[in-house]
Amino acid sequence: MILKPERLNGVHPDLGRLVARAAELAPWDLMILEGLRSISRQQMLFDQKASRTLHSKHLVQPDGMGHAIDVAPVLDIDGDGDREASWHWPHYNELAVYMKRAAAELGIRVRWGGDWESFRDGPHWELVP
Repeated sequence: MILKPERLNGVHPDLGRLVARAAELAPWDLMILEGLRSISRQQMLFDQKASRTLHSKHLVQPDGMGHAIDVAPVLDIDGDGDREASWHWPHYNELAVYMKRAAAELGIRVRWGGDWESFRDGPHWELVP
């Protein structure tokens, strides 16, 4: 199941297809943390050093859509019975397996922020032109 699917509004439909298939493959639900961003939100993240660019694929691209989403696995991290988005790298590494498998099945070219060398971003997925 995809939690917060409304956060897919304004992003390229391939990203919605990708996360929907990954949610079918994964053993837990997935939450869309963020999709399309305003330039003011991007500026804020840049200023906080949570992003290294003002030219994010989360911003509207020439085709009028965002080309990036942030996705998190949702599980009971602390054992209290409530599920929450995980921020633990082992969960993102596992999520990457399902996202990459879904991308291969669907023929969607994506790049995972967890594969970046200088600024690893576990939740981040973006379309590759």
